[in-house]
Amino acid sequence: MVDRLPTGSADDYRYMARALTLAQHGLYSTDPNPRVGCVLVRDRQIIGESWHERAGEAHAEVRALEAAGDRAQGATAYVTLEPCCHHGRTPPCTDALLNAGVARMVAAMADPNPQVAGRGLAQLRAAGVAVDCGLLEAEARALNPGFIQRMTKGRPFVRIKLAMSLDGRTALASGESQWLTGEAARQDVQRLRARSSAILTGIGTVLADDPRLNVRLPDATRQPLRVILDTELRTPPTARILQRPGSALIFTTVADLAAQAPLRAAGAEIRAMSRRDWALNLQRVMVELVRRECNELQVECGPTLAGALLQAGLMDELVIYLAPLLLGDRARGLFQLPELLKMQERWELEILEMRAVGRDWRIKLCPIR
Repeated sequence: MVDRLPTGSADDYRYMARALTLAQHGLYSTDPNPRVGCVLVRDRQIIGESWHERAGEAHAEVRALEAAGDRAQGATAYVTLEPCCHHGRTPPCTDALLNAGVARMVAAMADPNPQVAGRGLAQLRAAGVAVDCGLLEAEARALNPGFIQRMTKGRPFVRIKLAMSLDGRTALASGESQWLTGEAARQDVQRLRARSSAILTGIGTVLADDPRLNVRLPDATRQPLRVILDTELRTPPTARILQRPGSALIFTTVADLAAQAPLRAAGAEIRAMSRRDWALNLQRVMVELVRRECNELQVECGPTLAGALLQAGLMDELVIYLAPLLLGDRARGLFQLPELLKMQERWELEILEMRAVGRDWRIKLCPIR
């Protein structure tokens, strides 16, 4: 059982807020691991702090303990996620905390990983460490929506990114769509890509726009996996999405190795799967991406794939960039969905956030389920 800490002292809140700020430093680099921050406090003074930078390297607790040295004896550790208690890419953090003599542990949330899931806190408590959990939990969960969902539901957190005009259009009838939004919005999209494990699109977007779908930030340390849903294997071997840096994965129903050969030669990995109705089985695509430890999946696509994901219940978040433009009623819409005969059948969304990004507006929504 995990002891809950619904309220804490002003100092507890202050130090946990600092740990959350530190965890954000790993927003673009820790994948597939969670973003975690740690602050060590003794006699109301911070004696060590750090965050997890990337998978395979030391966790936040270990780095903070290294900074604190012998002063960690009797200290309080504020950690945004329950310390691990199993051997993964690195040794257990619980062992490091106990060996250092930490006296109290305050965790923002329990680890959703079934290999931990309260066991780390229980191990600390059994060794005599005072344990509290739940302080600023909502903020901690917001840092790792993909990791939490992969561990608890067995699928990535799916974020669909779309850009539209004031009259709800994403492209002209011809398919031309560059550029609806301004430079500030496009840079904002780069940051969304940088935090994602993978970026997914459909063959229609590949053929119409020939996008690269890579991260083009000057300080980018990793490239998300680029994923194409291509039922009939129409991706050109010269498509920019296949070019380095980063790697590309194509889901298709075409199992013919000869047909796949040009794309494999261009560097793509091909995953052939059975057809579901007229298209690929989206649930199986998600299962395969989870097998590859994908936490956050960003989808940049046209109305057909966006509508299919919505109808399949696979949209967790919708990010719309609203441009101050009008494209007319013949232009393409956001989602391709069946005709609704009654208002009760409408798709309802909750607005989570609205803010200006340059001359455009960014609207973050989630489905009401």
